[in-house]
Amino acid sequence: MNVQNIHISRRAQSARKLAIALGWFSIGLGLAELIAPRRLGRTLGLRRPILWRSYGFRELGTGLGILASRNPEPWMWGRFAGDTLDLASLSGGLSGRRSRPLPILGALATVATITCIDYYCAKDLHTSTRLKIAVRDYSGRRGFPSPAEQMRGAGLESEHVATSGS
Repeated sequence: MNVQNIHISRRAQSARKLAIALGWFSIGLGLAELIAPRRLGRTLGLRRPILWRSYGFRELGTGLGILASRNPEPWMWGRFAGDTLDLASLSGGLSGRRSRPLPILGALATVATITCIDYYCAKDLHTSTRLKIAVRDYSGRRGFPSPAEQMRGAGLESEHVATSGS
């Protein structure tokens, strides 16, 4: 059986490298959110340390998932979903009494950019994993040595010859 070789495209290789970089970024961001949630909240004017810590666990989990798995695509979609949740949290903080609009707008722009990068990376990984399916080539096979009508009963005849010859 021949299996057709499929080469991974440069785009797929760069998407995989980008996923690894985003995995490390996710781990770093997650650690920052776990270690200093109050400081992050003060900077943005959004004082919700429990929320920032939970986001830190999420970032840490997706980062480890990206780095540890053979197929980082589902983890990248998880990063994308998490970033959209971050965007919703940050945009909700614009209307608060203690909010600081300029830092929040800067954070929104940064998270929106990373969200776009996550989306395109996940999309490229999705495309590249669909291309890696092995294609089997059976064109060189013959099947039975004779047509089906001639092969009917051939097994019985060879068994009969073998038992009567001894």
